Amino acid sequence: MTISIRPARPGDEADILRLVVALAVYEREPDAVQATEESLRTTLFCDNPQVFAHLAEMDGEVVGLALWLLTYSTWTGAPSLYLEDLFVDRKARGTGTGRALLATLAREAKARGCARMDWAVLDWNAKAKDFYHHIGAHHSEGWEPWRIEGEALERLADG
Repeated sequence: MTISIRPARPGDEADILRLVVALAVYEREPDAVQATEESLRTTLFCDNPQVFAHLAEMDGEVVGLALWLLTYSTWTGAPSLYLEDLFVDRKARGTGTGRALLATLAREAKARGCARMDWAVLDWNAKAKDFYHHIGAHHSEGWEPWRIEGEALERLADG
């Protein structure tokens, strides 16, 4: 078994979408995915992408995804790498694939001058929390995720 991590490239859209859908199923939101291969192509592989992805391959098969973007922390005065999605196929769990993806992102963060990496975890996902604790991550106490979308976003945009 050989695990390798590489940046996503044009032609990977079907594998990325497959993993996004599998993540949605795992997170109990099987009908939530609106992304398409075309929207992924446009977002990830445009002239000035703002979203990036790394893929894990096991023996040549894509089995993991880390989708990320850059944010900025005024407190640190430096960019931060925000991990939007991390997913590893069931057959590749326990092989070090998730850790390899995160280690690759840690190197990416350092290369880009990031002060930290951030992400969110569903409150019920104890396995993920245990894994993140194991690699040295911690829960950011006092901060809650907030979101505006749909009609509320439209109303706000319209003034």
